[in-house]
Amino acid sequence: MRYVLPMLGRSLAPVLRPSNVRPMTTALITGATAGIGAAFARRLAAGGTSQSGGVGSGHNLVLVARDTERLRRQATELHDLHGIEAEVLTADLATDKGIEAVEKRLGDRKHPIDLLVNNAGFGNKGRFLDVSMADELTMLKVHCEAVLRLTSAAVTGMKERGRGGVVNVSSVAAFVPRGTYGASKAWVVQFTQGAARDLTGTGVRLMALCPGFTRTEFHDRAGMGTDNIPNWMWLDADKLVTAALSDLTRGKTVSVPDPRYKALMSAVKLTPRGLLGGLTSKTGRKYGPQ
Repeated sequence: MRYVLPMLGRSLAPVLRPSNVRPMTTALITGATAGIGAAFARRLAAGGTSQSGGVGSGHNLVLVARDTERLRRQATELHDLHGIEAEVLTADLATDKGIEAVEKRLGDRKHPIDLLVNNAGFGNKGRFLDVSMADELTMLKVHCEAVLRLTSAAVTGMKERGRGGVVNVSSVAAFVPRGTYGASKAWVVQFTQGAARDLTGTGVRLMALCPGFTRTEFHDRAGMGTDNIPNWMWLDADKLVTAALSDLTRGKTVSVPDPRYKALMSAVKLTPRGLLGGLTSKTGRKYGPQ
């Protein structure tokens, strides 16, 4: 293993390269250091989905998050365990500078990205008027604008190469009235479905992943209580990611990768919107699915 300075225009953090470099596909993951993003990194490094539809050797990774030291530790662990190349890119997707840095990496034709996982996201605690407008706009920046721009940057090269995949992490909250969080995640689903339709026949797959309550740092970071959430509703991030990658290889454009939540979503479709809105309004944003 050796540290190599990154190419011009990338993060100043190092790239970890195996000494016996071999041709491998590369996945870029935002929000990579925790929760669902970290689970994607572990699964793909170990041998996740290939763009031919099967499960093959591990992917090289570009890990994107705000905490450089945490990214470096993660990159070292994944390299040592799986022998993959792990690149660190520090970026805050709540800023134009951060989004532009990731766009630039996605557009690097000499080092193409084969799979993009748009996972970065967060929740705001409180009901609509309890949350500052600045925080609401930041959520839209991360959940919507960043997803739009990074997906566009990625699929441009993927379409030229005739292969590639994008997983945009949404939430089951996309299907119920839940203020800005639910609305932003509903946008992710609709955008992904529309873009996938436009890219039919190009070899590029797009999928919106809609998890339910998943054991991650999500709720703690937002200061959301989770005591009222029944144990049966909690999902394991690693199992979730394995199911999601299976759905991607099968060509699904929307993935709700758990039988419990598939059943709940079926019930949601049969529930009058007015009643559903009242039920979700009572919970406020004490907690939110993801």
